[in-house]
Amino acid sequence: MFNGLFPNADTMALRSKARTRSLSAENPTGEKAGGARATKGASESCARDLGVGWKVAPCLRIAAGATEVIADIEGPGAIQSIWMTGSVGRHFILRFYWDDQAEPSVECPMPDFFASAWMNNVGRTFFGPKIPFAPIQSAMVAVNPCRGLNCFWPMPFHKRAKITIENRMPQEATLFYQINYALGGVPEDALYFHAQYRHARPLSAKEDFVILDGVQGAGQYVGTALSVGLNGSGGWWGEGEIKFFMDGDIDYPTICGTGTEDYFGGAYNWDVDGEYTPYTGPYLGMHHVVKPNGLYESQTRFSMYRWHVMDPIRFEKDLRVTIQDLGWMSGGRYLPRRDDMMSVAYWYQTLPTTKFPELPDADELEIQ
Repeated sequence: MFNGLFPNADTMALRSKARTRSLSAENPTGEKAGGARATKGASESCARDLGVGWKVAPCLRIAAGATEVIADIEGPGAIQSIWMTGSVGRHFILRFYWDDQAEPSVECPMPDFFASAWMNNVGRTFFGPKIPFAPIQSAMVAVNPCRGLNCFWPMPFHKRAKITIENRMPQEATLFYQINYALGGVPEDALYFHAQYRHARPLSAKEDFVILDGVQGAGQYVGTALSVGLNGSGGWWGEGEIKFFMDGDIDYPTICGTGTEDYFGGAYNWDVDGEYTPYTGPYLGMHHVVKPNGLYESQTRFSMYRWHVMDPIRFEKDLRVTIQDLGWMSGGRYLPRRDDMMSVAYWYQTLPTTKFPELPDADELEIQ
């Protein structure tokens, strides 16, 4: 009988013994018949005439500087989808822990996890106008109006799954969330989902930007989210090659791309009639272009994603991923640039998880 933990169109009609559960502020433990029973919550005054069962606790309020556990699930099972909204911004830090590990296997600012780095707080820079909303319509991540963040990466676990969210703002923040999961037998060879944030602001001179390094174990790389903020010089910036060093590669990679826009499924600078042209698809997209407006929006910024769902990059021992920041200079020569680069790498691997580099502090993470 189909175990029901990894459904798709071919298995949708098959009977399963998996048990479906869901976590939210209305049912924070996910227990059977545990939803819509709150008597206290963010909307208790709104429901005062109706009582229990009428949207008393639709969201979680997180105190300044606090970290809240929003999922603590006893396995075996698999998280199947996640939806979030609220005080969306890089002040929220997501961490996922599998099977009682001390180190997180996911550590990432909330918008970046959903490939939307420039969705800063309520989409507004400190000075000036709103950053335009940029939807994503992909198979693994969807970002919908108005700041509805959705994730469909399957996340199996054998013993336990724990998700925390840290509020780095100096004031209380609000989180709406729904974490949908299934309980049931997990295949012995199931790998664990990982996601890691990195940035260089700006990138050091004549250095490749490191998207991922230090991975030890067997697994498969399944996605890249990249955001780039141009510094100083204009012109095209995306001539750089992405490189995958795997299983002992040191000086030269096994896989090497041909250009940034090529890796993300575009071509020729994404230039249509002299304009950068955004797009979003099931497995790749360049969905966000923030253009200068002659005032506070002084530099062009980009966000893009590439999901290796149909072509995962498998490794047996180790993995390192880098990309170059490359433009043009006089005489048809390449120009090593020093732009701001921010990335999230997504992969599956065996445990244990190698300790991640320390996440930058709140001020360092703040972007405009």
